[in-house]
Amino acid sequence: MTMTSPTSQPLQGDPAKKAKGIGLSPRKILLFLAILLVAVFCLAPVLWQVLTSFKLNQDISAIPAIYFPTQATLNHYIELFARRPFWRYIFNSAFVSIASTAFSLAIGAPAAYTLARLHLWGKNTILAGILIVTLFPGILLLLGLLEIVQVLHLGNNYLALIITYTSINLPLTILVLRSFFQQLPKDLEDAAKVDGYNTWQMLLQILLPLTLPALVTTGILTFIFAWNEFIFALTFITREDLKTIPVIAAQLGGASIFEIPYGPIAAATVVGTLPLVLLVLFFQRKIVQGLTAGAIKG
Repeated sequence: MTMTSPTSQPLQGDPAKKAKGIGLSPRKILLFLAILLVAVFCLAPVLWQVLTSFKLNQDISAIPAIYFPTQATLNHYIELFARRPFWRYIFNSAFVSIASTAFSLAIGAPAAYTLARLHLWGKNTILAGILIVTLFPGILLLLGLLEIVQVLHLGNNYLALIITYTSINLPLTILVLRSFFQQLPKDLEDAAKVDGYNTWQMLLQILLPLTLPALVTTGILTFIFAWNEFIFALTFITREDLKTIPVIAAQLGGASIFEIPYGPIAAATVVGTLPLVLLVLFFQRKIVQGLTAGAIKG
């Protein structure tokens, strides 16, 4: 009588259970392919700009189109910074965007808390007015804001863009932050009042730290709008040393009036987009928390 050890027998299992363990199913595969196609469709223009910024001029103008550079080059980036003070334009966009974002949050947070907690006369009318303003296309405000800039003599001044971007982003900031303040339990405020906190101390030391994901999300949305805005920057700023990246990228010229510098334009687009990509990646977790915080209540 021969005895065989359990380990000597070949392991056999149900193929269906193995497939189930792996987690593959036709439905999941189709979902993955659909997500992949959507991602490729959305990222294709970005990838095209990045590849164009590294192509030689003959590859850019070749017919039929050459999708991948035959020889990578950094000449377009070097030309971008050599022919124009592009660092100055980056500073202009950064200063205007950061300042307008800071003002939007500094004004919007107290206003949002006031509308969320305090009983004001005509509060519903104020909220309706704020909501209506958010529905207005920005281009409709151009003439009115232009009149204000002319009256205040703010042409060719950073304040023209800072005030404009703050006024446009403020309604959205108030609405988003108000919804977060409404979700905070009032017991926190009652306990803070018992401990002797006044309204400003309670807002700055207790409530705002709890709404940090909302502040980050709203601040990034405001920053992206200010960084990418074109029409107001083109209208209010005409001095060369005060222009922002979107305006300069649109005004890049070639060696002659018949030449379109696709390479430097693509390089300017990449340089102008890179800070936003890094910003979103750095605050990715806070952005997700801010966007999903209102999904579950209780």
